[in-house]
Amino acid sequence: MAGQVERWLGKGADLSILGLLAVGLAVLYLPTYWDLSHTIWATDEQGHGPIILVVSLWLLHRRRDEFAALPAAPASGPGWALLLTCLCLYMLGRSQGIIIFEVGSQIGLIAALLLLFKGPAALRLALFPLFFMLFMVPLPGPLVAALTTPLKSAVSYVATAVLYELNYPVARTGVLLNVGQYQLLVADACAGLNSMFTLEALGLLYMNLMGYTSLARNVTLAILIVPISFCANVIRVMILVLVTYHFGDEAGQGFVHGAAGMVLFVVALTLMLFVDRIVGFVFGLLARRSGAAA
Repeated sequence: MAGQVERWLGKGADLSILGLLAVGLAVLYLPTYWDLSHTIWATDEQGHGPIILVVSLWLLHRRRDEFAALPAAPASGPGWALLLTCLCLYMLGRSQGIIIFEVGSQIGLIAALLLLFKGPAALRLALFPLFFMLFMVPLPGPLVAALTTPLKSAVSYVATAVLYELNYPVARTGVLLNVGQYQLLVADACAGLNSMFTLEALGLLYMNLMGYTSLARNVTLAILIVPISFCANVIRVMILVLVTYHFGDEAGQGFVHGAAGMVLFVVALTLMLFVDRIVGFVFGLLARRSGAAA
């Protein structure tokens, strides 16, 4: 364990202080994780939370040698200011049940510790893992409700239009779909903001692991993930409608309904890889043209 700590922070790290910090973080956030695991993390809409947390910690861990190689250049002023601010946010969130403050405070807390131990260089090194952790912070309920309703309506409209063009007896009233003798309600988990949020996180992780350095390419692909997520949600709804129409309501609401979530991510990942190839080709072509012009 001591060797692992030294790989993170370099030789001479005070293990007693680090141990106290680890205990302090556990005391603060293990109860939070316990509460989340029995509430919103147990729902389809926010079930990605623990996955985001584990992936974020893994992203930090895989850079442990780079952290250890950094010289200690603590930024005490900004570090302590950020630390105290995040502790206040945690206390406010924990005592008042403001989950976005309670969960989000740990991101700033980790950033503050990096500043205090290693300095701004360590914070820059951890920028993407800390940014990725934002995707596990539960979105405010009013915001989710305000954005989910139009998203569900749009997904329902497109899915109905495509199936109607394929000569299926399908009609739509808001987010209620009628196909044959069956009625299906497009739920938040099928076409809401949270699924799009999760797919955006998946796309950003993909770009990070691929090691793309072009800012323009990364921004373009990140923007295109939004329509990709929308298309994946449309395909998911269409699959559920078709299964219900051909095999009955029990099939549509049974195993296939649960498996449709996996289909969503498979379709989104496939579309993402396809679009990434196109974006890479376009940016490569532009780079060659600009190089030839120069």
